[in-house]
Amino acid sequence: MRKITAGLFISLDGVVEAPETWHFDYFNDEMGEAVGGPMATSDAMLLGRNTYEAFAGYWPGQPSDVPPSDWMNGVHHYVVSNTLEKGTWEPTTIIAGDIKAQIEAIKAGPGQDIQVIGSPSLVASLIDMRVLDELSLLVHPVVVGKGKRLFDPSPFGPKGLSPLKLVSSNTFSTGVLHNVYGLADAPATDAA
Repeated sequence: MRKITAGLFISLDGVVEAPETWHFDYFNDEMGEAVGGPMATSDAMLLGRNTYEAFAGYWPGQPSDVPPSDWMNGVHHYVVSNTLEKGTWEPTTIIAGDIKAQIEAIKAGPGQDIQVIGSPSLVASLIDMRVLDELSLLVHPVVVGKGKRLFDPSPFGPKGLSPLKLVSSNTFSTGVLHNVYGLADAPATDAA
């Protein structure tokens, strides 16, 4: 079965929005390896509409010598959206309606792992649906102060308790923490 893995740059205060404005000072070979490793074992991306549209407007115009353009342009793009009708960045499949059932069918199908890049609202939803297998957080030693946080209250965010378990953790020379989480069993609830 294919795994869905998500990777996000996140600040100490939980901000995931616009990492291009605060994360590059911390990027080094260690981080490059942490980001590139999951790409090497994936043949598809799962994205939210906003991230998909931003990527589709940028990556197709990038030459092969701009990493990771070959990977970004060569994998299958799955987009979760109830408003997007057609993809422009081929190959693209739109996932709408019963999202959980469709994602479970894709996971059960042939292929390598599926990588979620960015798309924090989607990541929160995947955790809530219990279909995300691995969450890789690159926690930067910086307080951004404002911006979208990973678990901001939203109609797409977690609806309740979503326990995770720490799979691995290491510290880069820049002070960035690379924490990898998997889904943990939900705690038992008392029957009334």
